[in-house]
Amino acid sequence: MLYDCIYCRRSPASQDFTREHVLSRAFGTFTRDYPDVILDITADDSRMDIVAGGFDAGIHFGEYIQKDMIAVRVSKDHRAAIVGAPSYFKSHPKPKMPHHLLQHRCINFRHGTAGVYRWEFDKGKKSLSVAVNGPLIVDDVELVIRAALEGVGLSFVSEGLVESQLKGGELIRVLDDWCQPFPGFFLHYPSRRQQPAALSALINILKL
Repeated sequence: MLYDCIYCRRSPASQDFTREHVLSRAFGTFTRDYPDVILDITADDSRMDIVAGGFDAGIHFGEYIQKDMIAVRVSKDHRAAIVGAPSYFKSHPKPKMPHHLLQHRCINFRHGTAGVYRWEFDKGKKSLSVAVNGPLIVDDVELVIRAALEGVGLSFVSEGLVESQLKGGELIRVLDDWCQPFPGFFLHYPSRRQQPAALSALINILKL
């Protein structure tokens, strides 16, 4: 029996994309074609050392991968979205600049041991982060989206997670020009001569 251990880092912008849009698309094919292999997957909020953790590979955003790792793209680039419900904007003006968020009620995401996530923005050569405030702190993206839909405040999520709500008018996007695309997910693993056969098979399924 072979084991293939994979570590996935979750993030406020795209926590569910790791599970649903990257790994889950391989489940059916991999388990059917390699019935004797067990995938052992851990989803975690920290930047774990995959070698020290005993993992064969990890899945991170491209910007977090160490240079001595071999990286294989397994998702398209991502883009954040700042969204709020129409009911929220009935009593709050739309922010025009990231620092305007300091006057807004925002839904915070607790990023494991790293604490509350600071919202990150890029426009041209400008990069900044904002420590927003608000009435709610959660550690699950689904709760972030649900709270935004209920008019609790503004939320920072991956645009792909709220695509249908944006099209349907349930959520309104703001600060669009400050949310630039950033590298998506890459499967990464240490450079070594003997790459596990199970990992090679998984990479062939996941790579774009």
